[in-house]
Amino acid sequence: MENLRSYLGGRWIDGSGDRVDLFNPATEEVVAGLLPDGLDYGAALAFARTHGGPSLRAMSFAQRGAMLKSLAGALHAKRDELLDIATLNGGNTRSDAKFDVDGAIGTLTFYAELGASLGDGRWLLDGPTVSLGRSSKVTAQHVLTPRLGAAVHINAFNFPAWGLAEKAAVALLAGVPVLARPAPATAWLAARVMELFLASGALPEGALSLAVGAPGDLLDHLGAQDVFAFTGSGKTGALLRARPNLLASGTHVNVEADSLNGAVLGPDVERGGDTWTLMVSDLVRDITQKAGQKCTAIRRVLVPRERLDELQEDVLDRLSVVRTGDPRIEGVTMGPVATAAQLDHVVGGLQRLIASGARAVAGGAARVDGEGVAGAKGYFVAPTLLRVDDAATGDLVHSLEVFGPSATLVPYATAAEAVALLARGGGGLVTTVYSEDRAFAAEVVMGTAPFHGRVAAVNAKVAGAWIGPGAVLPQLVHGGPGHAGGGEELGGARALGLYLQRTAIQGYGPLVEHITAGGSRVG
Repeated sequence: MENLRSYLGGRWIDGSGDRVDLFNPATEEVVAGLLPDGLDYGAALAFARTHGGPSLRAMSFAQRGAMLKSLAGALHAKRDELLDIATLNGGNTRSDAKFDVDGAIGTLTFYAELGASLGDGRWLLDGPTVSLGRSSKVTAQHVLTPRLGAAVHINAFNFPAWGLAEKAAVALLAGVPVLARPAPATAWLAARVMELFLASGALPEGALSLAVGAPGDLLDHLGAQDVFAFTGSGKTGALLRARPNLLASGTHVNVEADSLNGAVLGPDVERGGDTWTLMVSDLVRDITQKAGQKCTAIRRVLVPRERLDELQEDVLDRLSVVRTGDPRIEGVTMGPVATAAQLDHVVGGLQRLIASGARAVAGGAARVDGEGVAGAKGYFVAPTLLRVDDAATGDLVHSLEVFGPSATLVPYATAAEAVALLARGGGGLVTTVYSEDRAFAAEVVMGTAPFHGRVAAVNAKVAGAWIGPGAVLPQLVHGGPGHAGGGEELGGARALGLYLQRTAIQGYGPLVEHITAGGSRVG
């Protein structure tokens, strides 16, 4: 059994206090444990600022990129071991585990390549040189330089590898040291990732720290030069964002929270055609992949009223062959949700949606037994499809996200009504429009764009190349307004901005050029 430790101040540390057990969510067997207390976060952050920060800032972008490439290689070399941990502690099928671990490797590799492309610079030149006034003697250049503090990352339970690697890759490439805290329930994978990172020898001392214990006073030590990035529930994100010291010091904060992501079936789409099949496949994948525990999963499916029965029939046909159980059993295609608390959340949320007027046409609001598991063990929920026949009365469908294997069919009549229904979600990460009708697609995509960080327009032309809306790609922004937290991560070089200070340097043109000559220009 694994006993997890934190890596703070350049050394591995055992915690104190009452042991917290980590479980196999399929069998409820204890697979690891940790001691949550006794961590000196003030000293850990001071060490990161005084050791990791200067070392990273002394490196060029290309050198930081080479560091990230080594980290990606360290994970790839132990990929099978990491997949096994994801199955044992996360309840992931092999495919789901690959989604997490390969996502981590891919994101590290992407930012390694970005670092190589930025070359020998240690900061960024933001835009062209600007002449000030009639004379060319006085100019200005915007520059982006690394903040002198540390980044604290609080990550969610559903992607312990990808969540750690994605945030850390960007901060480290920007030149800012990181203290990451994974969700304790699935921290085993994150702890093993950290061990592999350190064993690679690529990280300067103090560049990356890991805390597997309770958050304690961690955020109390953040100030004006620090960065705080959080992934989790909207309620928790709002409370953390409002902490007095963060507000008083103007700490840079990024929150990625809840999202009632949408999918819109265009009225022109023919049943059984490529576009129809893409939508059905995406929906079934998002209901079942990671047992629906993805922040980008489709939650609301907007369908022309006259097509509801047809789409429901085809989705139910696909869901009928899903096998829910212990992901180590051959043929099982969906595992459990991650924790007992998550099981309560999903069942309770489905009960609330059904009480509000939605009806279950597949699955339902109850725990089920899992294939290959003896007795009433495991945190299993059947893949669940709900239906609302009157969109005007389904308020809860547009405000309550059930973070599990479920989605709800919602009828609409016009493109304008589809946009209005999507807007009732209060802001989201991603919405996808499936249509061959360019005018319809343009109206819905641009109408819903202000409410989402990403909008996909899908038709038969992308069949065979489309990977689905649930994949978070490092090239594209990840985040969304309002209900989704108002944050923005990834998006290529755009992500570096969270960790860099934009400054306008102005004065005598040749002097400004000399001062800023050590920077790299994006693109």
